[in-house]
Amino acid sequence: MDSSSSRRLSRPLGTPLLAAVMLIAACGGGGETSGTNTASAPGITATTITIGSHQPLTGPAAPGYNEISQASNAYFRWVNDHGGIYGRQIKYLYEDDRYDPQNTSTVVQKLVVEDKVFAIFNGLGTPTHLAVVDYLTSQKVPDLFVASGCDCWNQPAKYPQTFGWQPDYIIEGKVTGKYVNDTFSGQKVGYLYQDDDFGQGGASGLDSQISSENVVSRQKYVPTNTDLGPQLTSLQQAGATVVVLYTTPGFTAITLLTAAGMHYNPRWVVSSGGADPTTLGGLLLNYSTGAVGPQALNGIVTSGYLPATSDTSNDWVVLFKQIHDKYIATLPFDGNVEYGMAVAYSFAQLMKKAGRNPSRQDAVNALQKGQLGQGPGLVPFGYSSSNHLGYEGVRMAVIQNGAAQYTGSVYTATVGGPVTACGGCASQPMPANGIP
Repeated sequence: MDSSSSRRLSRPLGTPLLAAVMLIAACGGGGETSGTNTASAPGITATTITIGSHQPLTGPAAPGYNEISQASNAYFRWVNDHGGIYGRQIKYLYEDDRYDPQNTSTVVQKLVVEDKVFAIFNGLGTPTHLAVVDYLTSQKVPDLFVASGCDCWNQPAKYPQTFGWQPDYIIEGKVTGKYVNDTFSGQKVGYLYQDDDFGQGGASGLDSQISSENVVSRQKYVPTNTDLGPQLTSLQQAGATVVVLYTTPGFTAITLLTAAGMHYNPRWVVSSGGADPTTLGGLLLNYSTGAVGPQALNGIVTSGYLPATSDTSNDWVVLFKQIHDKYIATLPFDGNVEYGMAVAYSFAQLMKKAGRNPSRQDAVNALQKGQLGQGPGLVPFGYSSSNHLGYEGVRMAVIQNGAAQYTGSVYTATVGGPVTACGGCASQPMPANGIP
């Protein structure tokens, strides 16, 4: 709010001017001309914005991913301590669904009906969120920044309130496939992926770039079965010297430990969601009871779309580390924490763009008009009225000494189009105090 918006008028309002001001106030959302906060939608009061989420705080996807909601909440606390958004405090309610779609339905209905949230924010998981997207659409609840790269969120006609945030799995798979094809030309390639839209989307992207005669084995797993021995045996027997993983962090660690026990050592290429070095190093130590540590990650290829958490010269990393140390110092400072804070920044920025007294539709409109800056992301967002995907590409990296070190160009892509080097792609400058 600038100083003029709160300044007292020097003369009484005439009748036409008074009527105009009252009309503007009555129109509600997006109106920054009024200096007064009013309740403009469910979850919005004069002093608060309440949002909710379903998260795997326990269950098979919890390792690493259970940090995300805590990190988002830490960023919101930072915003609140700096005055909030138009003076409103962000209240973030996140419920444990154990990565079980039945639980997801229960907790999301509670958030909408009982807690009356303004929006569902960053609900995590493809199978889990698919269980509630139709319900959220029927209730016209903004479904913002789903924590899944499924292309299924990009259906503006069917799901007008639903938006992704992280790169689409197909897009990430295409960039990864190009890297594999260029770097490991002629080598035998195998896939191991989660048997849902996460893994299937990644495999689809890989297939668009890697010659089919070089793919010697395709193996799947389900997150309820931690025995990956049969799949890895098949990959080893097929002679795969490069294996691409679309796995959650816990299953990445299980894969690496199981393969080591078989003396199978291909070059590992791991999706961004399953290869955070700090998270993986901790899981290896835990699962092996100290026998295997972060050194086992050296040489793993992965991808990313946010600054490396080890890059202490990056203003966004410095900010997020400061917030981490202030509010959630007991958690590791890793890629999951960075993800949680970065997506929370996007939400705070969106609410600023939606206006002082926003309706739910105002938030949707701001995204569809392409008003959201990419913040710390290395690539731009794709938001428009016809595109509800988020970040449009990734950059490849190699893990060395516990850190992901970026290499080569940033690449962007579309689901149906080519992979293109993105000249000049970089994070946006950080605003003062990291507040939009």
